[in-house]
Amino acid sequence: MSRRYKQQGYQDDDGGRTRRSGGEAPRRERPEGPRGRGLGAPTQSSFRCARCGEPVRRGAEPLPLDATCGKCRSDLHTCTNCRHFDTSARFECRLEIPERLFKKSTRNACELFEPKLVQGFRADSGKPDDPRAAFDALFDL
Repeated sequence: MSRRYKQQGYQDDDGGRTRRSGGEAPRRERPEGPRGRGLGAPTQSSFRCARCGEPVRRGAEPLPLDATCGKCRSDLHTCTNCRHFDTSARFECRLEIPERLFKKSTRNACELFEPKLVQGFRADSGKPDDPRAAFDALFDL
């Protein structure tokens, strides 16, 4: 028998090991339902600064043009804080705009601006002492 490599063990028998015919490992059955971090947990939508992530307190009124972040003092009426901002779209906006705005992180007067809302975990006020209140708190949204 002619071998290319003369080391012991090269192309020898399996040593009692059997190979699978499919070449794939068996798949484990996973439970059905949502998977991932925090799925099913109470959440709230909030508008956050794109630069520092600080939540911005605002009511139902539209965001003024001269609004700034309370923590980092950056402008809030910018492309990076807009929900239509997309780096892979034309002019980096999902909507049709007439011309490109070059500075995406500086204040602009775009009429199509809508604040980008992000989902976050809702802050809990603590654990209820009463078991019935704890059960009811599971279903409060």
